[in-house]
Amino acid sequence: MQKIEYDIWLKIITEGYDRKSEWFQPRIGIVPPDAAILTMTKAQLWGSDIFQGTYLMRSDDHGQTWSKPVNQENLQRRPLPDGAQVCPCDLTPQWHAVTEKMLLTGHTAVYDAGEKGNLQGGNAHERQMVYAVYDEKTGKILPWEALVMPDHEKFYWCSGGCAQRVDLPNGEILLPVAFMGRESVGEDFWKSCFITTVVRCGFDGARLTYLEHGDELSVPVPRGFCEPSLVFFDGRFFLTLRNDEKGYVTTGQDGLHYDKVTPWVFDDGQELGSYNTQQHWVTLSSGLFLVYTRRGAKNDRVIRHRAPLFMAQVDPGRLCVIKETERILVPDYGAQHGNFGTLNAWPDESWVVTSEGMHGDAKDYRNLELTERRGANNRVYLCRIVRNGTK
Repeated sequence: MQKIEYDIWLKIITEGYDRKSEWFQPRIGIVPPDAAILTMTKAQLWGSDIFQGTYLMRSDDHGQTWSKPVNQENLQRRPLPDGAQVCPCDLTPQWHAVTEKMLLTGHTAVYDAGEKGNLQGGNAHERQMVYAVYDEKTGKILPWEALVMPDHEKFYWCSGGCAQRVDLPNGEILLPVAFMGRESVGEDFWKSCFITTVVRCGFDGARLTYLEHGDELSVPVPRGFCEPSLVFFDGRFFLTLRNDEKGYVTTGQDGLHYDKVTPWVFDDGQELGSYNTQQHWVTLSSGLFLVYTRRGAKNDRVIRHRAPLFMAQVDPGRLCVIKETERILVPDYGAQHGNFGTLNAWPDESWVVTSEGMHGDAKDYRNLELTERRGANNRVYLCRIVRNGTK
């Protein structure tokens, strides 16, 4: 297997915050040939996962300079009849080549009524897989819609949040999602297990439609498999899966059906140590890479060991991470980097985007002073990964 050499160019897109809210969950999509849009969530710091809505930044020069964040009024909270509020979040933009549209996919979160309503964890309201389209003419994202699934009770909670999808040559989309039935959610979803599947969708440039879904994958460890990411490489589909205790991986030939899932390990057999957070894929020329956080990097102070952000080449035959290829993409300044995005922009260049989550300390996650003292400042980073010899 050829080991790919590459350069890392790290850029700060924006930094600074008001100690009341932060930029969280940044993701980037390319508008051919050289423009890019970055979406990110405005998160409140008084609680966990308290999202207000989505903002957009744009670059027209290959990511060198960016506009200021613009509030997307169509991606803000909506009131529900009982006073609760629903908000789209965990959105990932990706260019859909056949329709020449930027399609964002994610899910909804529901909050109790009131200015400081908490995130709801029970089954009083459904959680929907949602999507939205970026309008190139106006520079705004159109109103979000829910993907209609075939069995409302079975897919009562359905999330495409933080996922990497694969667009097929015919325009169909393979979108990995995690779901729970209403009874499984119960009064506290933290005690239940998500099931992951890949949904084959149609997209006509405006509406996303369900066509079928594949194998249903899970493990009896709370919270099952969630936040899946999919990539097509060297004739196979590779699926990485988040679990509370460890990350998992599997492969399949058609994108819908998969082999037995296995935990992520290094090539020496040692467990990778990535747990309770996302992993995403990068492809670079003829190489497949995994981007992740993990234990064992002198990072016990960081919540869930979510910094630094690593990348290493994957052995696609053995389904393991090659230890000697591991490199740090974004350093550890005491903040978490676990909610990040990857973009396979061009054959010889990929991008990774993340922000410093100021809820960063492992023992006292709301103590912003600890995170600040270690050097974090809610920076939003763009990491360009360019194969050696590429201009």
